[in-house]
Amino acid sequence: MSATLTYAPRLETERLILRGPQREDLAPFTDFLTASPRMKAQGEQASASEAWYAFLTGVGHWQWHGFGFFTLTLKKNAATAVGRAGLLKHAQWPQEELAWHLFDGFEGKGYATEAAEAVRLWAHDSLGLKQLVSYIHRDNRKSQRVAERLGATTDGTPPPHEPDAETWLHLAPASA
Repeated sequence: MSATLTYAPRLETERLILRGPQREDLAPFTDFLTASPRMKAQGEQASASEAWYAFLTGVGHWQWHGFGFFTLTLKKNAATAVGRAGLLKHAQWPQEELAWHLFDGFEGKGYATEAAEAVRLWAHDSLGLKQLVSYIHRDNRKSQRVAERLGATTDGTPPPHEPDAETWLHLAPASA
């Protein structure tokens, strides 16, 4: 296993390890962006070069903001990346986004909710962020259900940068 490309902390949940991105994470991430039926259905399929750029943008988030995407692995098989969860804040965005995606074959097991909750707690406790948003495509019912399980709500307002999405509001964790 190679060294992490960032200063991301290591977080653990009951079933998951959340760690900083490593070089070998590029391959499953590229497969997800270029070949996943879910990405194609949402009109978000990318080329291999776009996946490379997106991966490096994620690494850059850690350097610029002190946060970014964690790579998710299972505690029982830490060599296999199952998805990503973390925080984003692009230049035009009004605030930090809590985001997640699972690679094909790992959805429907509660991993996204488990990882997103760990990121939300870390964002509050370590970064002092009291409020996060998630920009979720209006047709992405699975991610909307994750947001609901996390206690997020939406009024259906689209973010200016993504007219086909809705802004979901996450307040500080109740346990904080």
